[in-house]
Amino acid sequence: MVFTNKLRRRWWLCGMLASQLFAVRVLSQPVTEVDVCVYGATSSGITAAYTAKRLGKRVLLVEPSRHLGGLSSGGLGYTDIGNKYVVTGLARNFYRRVGQHYGKFEQWIFEPHVARQIFEAYLREARVPILFSLRIVGTQKHSTRVEAITLEDALRPSAPKRIVKAKVFIDCTYEGDLMAQAGVSYIVGREANLQYGETFNGVQLQEHHQFPDGVDPYRVPGDPQSGLLWGVKSEALSPSGSGDKKVQAYNFRICLTDDPVNRIQVTRPEGYDSTRFELLARLFATQPDKPLNYHFLKWDLLPNRKTDINNYGPFSTDLIGMNHDYPEADYATRARIAAEHKLYNQSLLYFLGHDARVPAHIRRYVVEWGFPKDEYREHGHWSPQLYIREARRMIGEYIMTEHNCLGREVVPDVVGMAAYTMDSHNCQRLVIEKNGKKMVKNEGDVQIGGFPPYPIAYRSLTPKRSECTNLLVPVCLSASHIAYGSIRMEPVFMVLGQAAAVAAVLAIEQQNSVQAVDVAQLQKILRQNPLADGTPADLLIDNDINPDQVRPVAGDWTKQRGTIAQMGGTYAATTLVSEGTTAAAIEFRTQVSHKGNYRLYLYYPASIKAPDAQYVLTHAGGRQSGKVKRTDRQDDWIGLGTFVLSPGTTTLEIRTDAGCGPLLADAALFVPVQMRAAER
Repeated sequence: MVFTNKLRRRWWLCGMLASQLFAVRVLSQPVTEVDVCVYGATSSGITAAYTAKRLGKRVLLVEPSRHLGGLSSGGLGYTDIGNKYVVTGLARNFYRRVGQHYGKFEQWIFEPHVARQIFEAYLREARVPILFSLRIVGTQKHSTRVEAITLEDALRPSAPKRIVKAKVFIDCTYEGDLMAQAGVSYIVGREANLQYGETFNGVQLQEHHQFPDGVDPYRVPGDPQSGLLWGVKSEALSPSGSGDKKVQAYNFRICLTDDPVNRIQVTRPEGYDSTRFELLARLFATQPDKPLNYHFLKWDLLPNRKTDINNYGPFSTDLIGMNHDYPEADYATRARIAAEHKLYNQSLLYFLGHDARVPAHIRRYVVEWGFPKDEYREHGHWSPQLYIREARRMIGEYIMTEHNCLGREVVPDVVGMAAYTMDSHNCQRLVIEKNGKKMVKNEGDVQIGGFPPYPIAYRSLTPKRSECTNLLVPVCLSASHIAYGSIRMEPVFMVLGQAAAVAAVLAIEQQNSVQAVDVAQLQKILRQNPLADGTPADLLIDNDINPDQVRPVAGDWTKQRGTIAQMGGTYAATTLVSEGTTAAAIEFRTQVSHKGNYRLYLYYPASIKAPDAQYVLTHAGGRQSGKVKRTDRQDDWIGLGTFVLSPGTTTLEIRTDAGCGPLLADAALFVPVQMRAAER
């Protein structure tokens, strides 16, 4: 069937109407009883709800706002991960669905509305009912079990309250509100290094995203009596590594466009105050020739002439020091803090495009960009999702620390992997004396990387069993401040949301606590049923992950280190490269366990140039051959086609003739599709 745009729209509306009817039916009941209640429709919450529903449980997804998808559909379209190898299951499937939208196999860079449409599709496919604008105001708890939660209408707080009863609750919010209401221990801020024997926690005055020496902090330069510039605090710097309740800065991930047809001009926002940017003006005066990107803003490009703008440099989109009350604040205070961040970020855009103190080359560039007409239409074309980098963090059965990040401690109960730098944004802006002169400095930014992916413990998703036995927390999980800075990536939250949902299902079926879930069984389900619908797992053959399945057949081969993380299990993956002057061939070997259709892909890193090649696929059903067409797209999978494979040994041989240049062998991937129901 050929779908026109009108038919697609009609099909989408029918699906959304069906899901809304589910929600209306639930909403009409004063008390709702389900097996699993997921609180927070972030990317993690959607993944959790979808998984639990696919596994046969009655599920309800509750979102305190009107926004679906959290940060993934709220502006963070330039995915942060560090190593794509760690992204598994439905999280991986999300980025493949993004790829399908853009005509590729996988894509990690996308527009906000594309993410939302994909999240809507997940909920529609699994028929997950979702209630918007309901926020938690209380819990009913018996012993260590949460029996029910009480919800109020965020738009009409005086309206009758709603009660949701569930066998297991999953808190997927960025704030950890259900966790806190359930009486689970948590921490806000930074632990002292001494608490867990860490090095990079607590107060850190480093050179990352830092002012150069000599930028004066006073309204009248050199005159302390004139007062401090806006945003600079008067408190003294605490000892290095000491703990406090300060929270790393928040901002918005800003989506703009320079497409004249789709652009809404950035105008002077109500409440604009140019004096708030005096520090930035002084910074420009010291660095007048610096370009905008990677000096003042991280200006990453998305498809269709759009951006994902993030903080970069000493003075940028981060509203440093203005969010410390947010994690434990009431809803009204949080709304005020979010509005202050919105005003600050929109004012910054206007300042950069119009203030005479901004270098002309930056003004000319910024003024060409505006708000996209086709994004956030219900929210004035501005993201409704504040970037809450960190709020509460649970103190659970196991606490992830920098020792896990650096491989000093390796947990056995792994339910997901993390791979990003230990990353904290600045927490405060202070006056520092250096060489007898007072100057402004930021404090709190830490960027420690260079380590391989590491496992995340299931126990870090569970509260202490003495506190709560039917709650899972995959977002505000149990981790120290600096370890959380590495874990807190949207793809990882999706992976952990799926793991939490499977654990919830097991706890219900076994009539047990979440702490007593058989982790080996949990791991097996995640491995064998990665999409929660019976589709078998991909078969990935990579020279770093399973080198015994990659065998040179002809030619001289060496390992070459990739310039960025590739598909391998190490931080800087290697690619096998033939010498190039003689004929070369290499074989990828795997065991197929399910009969069905498989799409085959080869991974070619863009950092190494290579010629076209030939392939020979040998399997239980016969032998097929064809050409491998080299792509110039950066770090991309090259599709070879769809093949019917039977159980047994399958080999994919890649070869080139003499004089054709170097042959590459990084990874091969067999993706099962359209598995027969009897074998699913």
